[in-house]
Amino acid sequence: MSDSSEKTSAGSQAFLRIFRSLVVAGFIIWLGLSVLSNASNPESESPFKLGLDLAGGSHLVYEADVSSIEPLEVPELMNVLKDVIERRVNIFGVSEPIVQVESSSFVTDEPIQRLVVELPGVTDVSEAIAEIGRTPLLEFKLYDAEVEAQQEALRNLDSLISSSSSSTAVVGKVKINGEEVNNDILPFSDTGLTGRYLESAALQFAGQSSGQLSNEPLVAVKFTEEGGELFAEITRANVGRQLGIFLDGEMISAPVINEAITGGTAIISGGFTPDEAKELAKNLSFGALPVPITLESTQTVGASLGAEVLDHGVEAGIFGFSLVILFMLLWYRLPGLIAGLSLVSYIVIMLALFQMVPVTLTAAGLAGFILSLGMAVDANVLVFERMKEEYQKGAGSREAAMEGFARAWSAIRDGNITSLLSAIILFWFGTSLVKGFALVFGMGILVSMFSALVITRTFLIALPSVKKSDSAVWSVLLGSGLKK
Repeated sequence: MSDSSEKTSAGSQAFLRIFRSLVVAGFIIWLGLSVLSNASNPESESPFKLGLDLAGGSHLVYEADVSSIEPLEVPELMNVLKDVIERRVNIFGVSEPIVQVESSSFVTDEPIQRLVVELPGVTDVSEAIAEIGRTPLLEFKLYDAEVEAQQEALRNLDSLISSSSSSTAVVGKVKINGEEVNNDILPFSDTGLTGRYLESAALQFAGQSSGQLSNEPLVAVKFTEEGGELFAEITRANVGRQLGIFLDGEMISAPVINEAITGGTAIISGGFTPDEAKELAKNLSFGALPVPITLESTQTVGASLGAEVLDHGVEAGIFGFSLVILFMLLWYRLPGLIAGLSLVSYIVIMLALFQMVPVTLTAAGLAGFILSLGMAVDANVLVFERMKEEYQKGAGSREAAMEGFARAWSAIRDGNITSLLSAIILFWFGTSLVKGFALVFGMGILVSMFSALVITRTFLIALPSVKKSDSAVWSVLLGSGLKK
């Protein structure tokens, strides 16, 4: 009765091992077919996203002027700027734009904030610049009588000198109370209220009783809650003063504040035509820039060049994959074949993640994926070497496999943790090019651990358990090296 129970238990365990391996194999096959279907269907909801260097397009780098902004507010404003540019580019139909914020290294003397804009499919750089350049910078500034007085004094001095025909004196930089007086700028001071706080803008036409010309085109702007409170505070504290409205540095209107304005709305009038007011309202609605930006560099990648890079990358991946599989088969035989199946599973899972997350694949990311193929099989090598030691001592193949996984786990864990830390550091401090590599490499490390410790293990323990001393074919296939 005891022998019968043991046989039944052994049969149940064998069934479970085979069932688990079939479930894993079925899942990988289903996932592979899903990846193939998504890749071959041009209307798929989860296609592969190719970066600029693989799909072609325009690469623009802007530098943001944050010199007048509190350092603690810079990260928030740069994120607002990123969102604004994304909305702006999306409105004009650019597919899958990539907008990233980059900061200079902490070792630099002066921190620099950059905005990297990648527009796949847009190979006309002038068109790409125009898409972003049309976004206006909206500012509200208060008339400053003191600055006006200083400028008037400077103008009187200029007039006095020029009235003297014999004088050759030239007025240079003039400072009053330690501050330089500049006649070239309008006497308005910043209030801190900019397009950063703008929620929407709409075209309106003035009525007879609005204080404006009848049917004059106006732009009504609505601020966010924070912007509305700031606008109300500014108007409440400065009744009787002019509030200048500046668009891209040029004053378009300077109404006098008659009373505190609450409710978070303001009217912009500047002698617009209906078309001009409509265009201004549209531009402001799509996002007014919270900080000024300057175009620093441009780069264009042709579609044919991107396709060539992609083809070479795929060829390199196939070549590297083939060499790894060949080595595993020659040296580890049947376990090497299982490692090959695990490596195929790893590739399928990675490709599925690229589609579902989704990950934007760049040339650097593709290089990271190819490199991770070798990393993916590294854990299998550690396990198989430990397994070989136990198998040579006379242990059964299944027992040797279980012991091999147990003994190799610490080395696999430590090696992958250090590699993962490297990927995290590269992603944290790297530029957009390095981040693509680091992201794919980090994902590859995690998936490789799963494929080695779950998929390889499931298939390996499902095989019949034999010993090296057995004369069966299985004992040869489960051996290692170029000889038995």
